[in-house]
Amino acid sequence: MAKQEGLMKFKGTIEDVSFYKTKNGYLARKRGGIEKERIENDPAFQRTRENGAEFGRAGVAGQVLRKAFKPLLEKNADKNVVSRLTKEMMKVIHLDNTSRRGERNVTDGDLRFLQGFEFNLNAELNTVLFVPYTASIDRATGEAEVAIPALVPEGSISLPQGATHYKFISAGAEIDFVSGDFKMVKSMSPEIAVGPDEQQAVTLTNALPAASVLPLFLVLGIEFYQQVNGVFYPLKGEAHNSLTLVSVNLPVAG
Repeated sequence: MAKQEGLMKFKGTIEDVSFYKTKNGYLARKRGGIEKERIENDPAFQRTRENGAEFGRAGVAGQVLRKAFKPLLEKNADKNVVSRLTKEMMKVIHLDNTSRRGERNVTDGDLRFLQGFEFNLNAELNTVLFVPYTASIDRATGEAEVAIPALVPEGSISLPQGATHYKFISAGAEIDFVSGDFKMVKSMSPEIAVGPDEQQAVTLTNALPAASVLPLFLVLGIEFYQQVNGVFYPLKGEAHNSLTLVSVNLPVAG
């Protein structure tokens, strides 16, 4: 690393030298790094290749899961959900106790590790909804259901400023992480007014394929709205809306 001298200071790259500005002034350094061909073929980098292969599978698996629930994520996910989900998928891969290192994958890992994953860390479900709910997946019938008991919104839900109504949302998905295919169904409650009056229980049912041989997932979330002249306007999702993976059901190994 060298320090730039003289009246003219450079930023950018000239041939294999990079020029840049730091708090310590303008510096210059020669670009380096290991050649791609060596990483791909040198036995010394076998572990690097194995780690890279598994990281790639984690990224693809996370992408498939996000695609399955994309219609809900548009208003209910934070900006870092991609990297956070990839990190969790890596943990799933590390739970694969049958495949060789470098060949481990999410299907042979334990996808139940993802249960409880928050798509929006700015509004985790247990910090927004303060009543117990039940989440279940019946693999035989394909019924993926969430049941929320009767509640009084004031005191049972963390209501953002300006919200006049809220809505419960849910979705179930059957996902094939090998092919990347999925089937998703969603359901939601009507808009429910906030206030001191008790609101009736809500049950959201999502009909997935019966007797599936693939992993099944169930999410639950809550969205907030402001009603103006009969029109419901969504509040800023990243700050208030929740979405959580509340149940994961895996096929029984044959």
